[in-house]
Amino acid sequence: MSIKILDLFAGAGGFSEGFYLNNCDLVAHIEMDKEACNTLTTRAIFHALKKKNKLNFYKKYLLGEITKNDIIAKFHLEKERDSVIQAEIGKENCALLINEVRSRLAGRKLDIIIGGPPCQAYSNIGRSRDDRGMKGDKRNFLYRYYVDFLIGLKPKVFIFENVLGLKTAGGGKYLRDMRKLMKEAGYDTDYRILNAADYGVPQSRKRLIMIGWDKSSKIKRYPDFQKKDRSYLVKDFLKDLPSIKSNNLLKMMDYKTDSVFLKKLGIREKWLTNVFDHITRPNTKKDLDIYKIALQKHSKGKLLKYNELPKKLVTHQNTKAFLDRFKVVDSNAKAAQTIVAHISKDGHHFIYPDKNQLRSISVREAARLQTFPDSYKFEGSRTAQFHQIGNAVPPMLADQIASVILKEI
Repeated sequence: MSIKILDLFAGAGGFSEGFYLNNCDLVAHIEMDKEACNTLTTRAIFHALKKKNKLNFYKKYLLGEITKNDIIAKFHLEKERDSVIQAEIGKENCALLINEVRSRLAGRKLDIIIGGPPCQAYSNIGRSRDDRGMKGDKRNFLYRYYVDFLIGLKPKVFIFENVLGLKTAGGGKYLRDMRKLMKEAGYDTDYRILNAADYGVPQSRKRLIMIGWDKSSKIKRYPDFQKKDRSYLVKDFLKDLPSIKSNNLLKMMDYKTDSVFLKKLGIREKWLTNVFDHITRPNTKKDLDIYKIALQKHSKGKLLKYNELPKKLVTHQNTKAFLDRFKVVDSNAKAAQTIVAHISKDGHHFIYPDKNQLRSISVREAARLQTFPDSYKFEGSRTAQFHQIGNAVPPMLADQIASVILKEI
């Protein structure tokens, strides 16, 4: 029987994807954002069709030739549809949600809980931008509901992911308190700071990964996640995509070249002959003028500082903080800068590294730097897509975590 997984605060499903790749049964995903839930449902349908060798119907969906509801009805995928629960986890509904998951387990035991609560309350940037340093923000305490799920469903193992700021938020109070509550719930815990770049992801992305295990698990210590040697660079994830400019709205395009490398990694799939959502946001003339300067600096190995811009291009009064708000993606590096949710508001921190394509990176390029396969459809508007990608766990990292945990569970 397959391993049963619950994904809490699931986002767009990057963590889930790693467990799908290891043939686990994603019993339920709980997520509050509507568009992220639509994305989760689409991906659940994808994996169901893949098992049935019916991905031609998934391609028809991408092409707009068939609806999700039609696919669900034709292949009886109600279970997959219902695995996605749109809800904001809180005091009022926590017990109800636990019962909902129990009903989906249908008498089977849950093996693993994955996921972590929204990170804004713990992140250093979130605290610096909030007048009260996020004190009193209810998101500080969402881990208490996470513990309620541990008590109610008693998985053997849980994997809790969050930002580095969790270590120092509240002077370390929140991390100490959650580990204390987890211990009282019957779980030993340990954590490490893992950088996704060390595990093959072409992006520097440091996250706190906590593992918890109960007495029934074979795990007795923090697992050894082996770092991955690799020679590929950021440009290897971008160069096969068609050349575009700012405000490209074409949802479907032909690949520029083939890429055996990306097919080997699972980013490109042989059955998918077109690239979807290689779309970009519009830019003002002033934006593009700044991008030109940033690219000129980048070509000389330098970073553009905001206070170095000509006065006619300066729009922010703050010229002392966030001086690196315009940054080029380094295509010759092993790892690009961290893809963050702020990319949904502007792309200034993710300028495409080619003066002939003056723009910020596309939705598909952001997804690739997070190691999402090209078949991964992010639902909603361009803004919603960028937001989901920026908040996600890279599937390549999730895959390696899953493979190690599943051997030791």
